[in-house]
Amino acid sequence: MPLKTPRLVPVLLLLALLAPLAPAQSTAPAAPASPAPQAAPEVVDASAPIPKTGNARFFQLHESFLQRGKEGPIGLLFLGDSITEGWRGAPHIWEHYYGKHQPANFGIGGDQTHHVIWRIENGELDGISPKVVVLMLGTNNAGQHTGEQIAAADTKIVELIRAKIPGVKVLLLAIFPRDARRTPTGLITEAAVTDAGKRMGAIERANALLAKLDDGANVRFLNIGAQFLGKDGRIPWTIMPDQLHLTPAGYQLWADAMKPLLEEMLK
Repeated sequence: MPLKTPRLVPVLLLLALLAPLAPAQSTAPAAPASPAPQAAPEVVDASAPIPKTGNARFFQLHESFLQRGKEGPIGLLFLGDSITEGWRGAPHIWEHYYGKHQPANFGIGGDQTHHVIWRIENGELDGISPKVVVLMLGTNNAGQHTGEQIAAADTKIVELIRAKIPGVKVLLLAIFPRDARRTPTGLITEAAVTDAGKRMGAIERANALLAKLDDGANVRFLNIGAQFLGKDGRIPWTIMPDQLHLTPAGYQLWADAMKPLLEEMLK
């Protein structure tokens, strides 16, 4: 008599085939890992002496300034960042207005207040006796420091200048205006506009505080920012192509605007 296959066998076989699929259908996809929180960038002390570690050009220029002080008398000293250094791109204006005063340019591109404080404390003003030091500094701080911090640092620099060079007069210029930069394709992004607004807020606050340093005799404050603005209140591209650094036309405006007070201080 032939054996009969139990009806239960096909059912068991079907369950065995389906069993491996069940866990894959029921397992939920893993949640993406959360990005690790990033620490906020450290804000350095704007009034501390801090060099540009690893920046060879900074130290090369610093050494050249020390050498300039040894080479001969300096009657008029400009101290600052790239905007001051940029006078080298307008030599004819520099020579016409300042050549007779035995001038020296101690400007370094990218410098912030703490870099200049380090330079002063490391000999740049030692052994020289200019009649006037023209100081304009702080725009590079405006990205991370407040107007109060910038003004406090510039105040310290003025005090260092007068302590290092007895009898010197300081012509303290208001930090120049700046605006949003264009991309390489000529566009102005919303982020650039926001950044420029933040920086100008710090600059305007710093200038308001620095104006109080004017004592009418040894420290004079001069705000020539309006000279760089057009009738619409904006900075013409012909004056500042990147809305920060001056063309020779901009340096001509600077020289003309500063001339009356500077000549008075040089007498």
